[in-house]
Amino acid sequence: MSSVAVIGSGTMGNGIAHLFAQHGHEVQLIDVNAEALERARATIAKNLDRQVKKGTLSAEAPAEILARITSGTDLAAAAEASLVIEAASENPEVKFSLFAELDTLCPPETILATNTSSISITTIAERTGRADRVIGMHFMNPVPVMKLVEVIRGRATSDATTTTVMTLATSLGKVPVEVNDAPGFVANRILMPMINEAVFCLHEGVATAEGIDTVMKLGMAHPMGPLTLADLIGLDVCLAIIQVLHADFGNDKYRPCPLLEQMVAAGDLGRKSGKGFYDYRAS
Repeated sequence: MSSVAVIGSGTMGNGIAHLFAQHGHEVQLIDVNAEALERARATIAKNLDRQVKKGTLSAEAPAEILARITSGTDLAAAAEASLVIEAASENPEVKFSLFAELDTLCPPETILATNTSSISITTIAERTGRADRVIGMHFMNPVPVMKLVEVIRGRATSDATTTTVMTLATSLGKVPVEVNDAPGFVANRILMPMINEAVFCLHEGVATAEGIDTVMKLGMAHPMGPLTLADLIGLDVCLAIIQVLHADFGNDKYRPCPLLEQMVAAGDLGRKSGKGFYDYRAS
């Protein structure tokens, strides 16, 4: 894949663009918001500088990597790419609309991938005329650091598309795991109920946020507690995923905790808003 388009320049989108550019690919980073694109480029530059300080990149590398990233607000730029990765908001209607439009813009051989963390690949693929070339590439946050990529096959995704994407993920230094299409796939089907249960523990006064996180770090050897992780992911993203699980499975074990719903309604989304289960405004 010499040229890649990434749709959405938020936390995941800018991380995906960073990763591909670092591995020599030309990247079109596309977002409807020009200011978001400016922030994304600044974030990528900051993260590249951090890699230089850690000794994992040469001093000259950041300028070369940034030069491979072209940003803009016109979705038509995706037509130049051999792979498109959608990393827009975790909203089914947004994704359905994007894939329908991308299907008309991109050549028939272009692979259309989505970084969705919970929405059915099969349902997304139905909005196109190329269901065999629609696939999930679920990266983990932070994208340049985390090794895992869930490669999710929709019902009609071809073997050829899957092999191409698995090979590509490996070439990026990732460990791809092939997963079949199911609500939440593997990562979030297991992770989000755990986070939601941690929020219930806080909501019901079982322990403090610090206490809950300490139990999971020291007792279960997790690198960070579930509430700290939720703040990092974004509470709005966590809520959206648990809502998909609840709706698709129809099982009350996936019912979102009322506290999580209240916090999202109040705009307390975690690190990105400055406040979630912890307060980041002074840091």
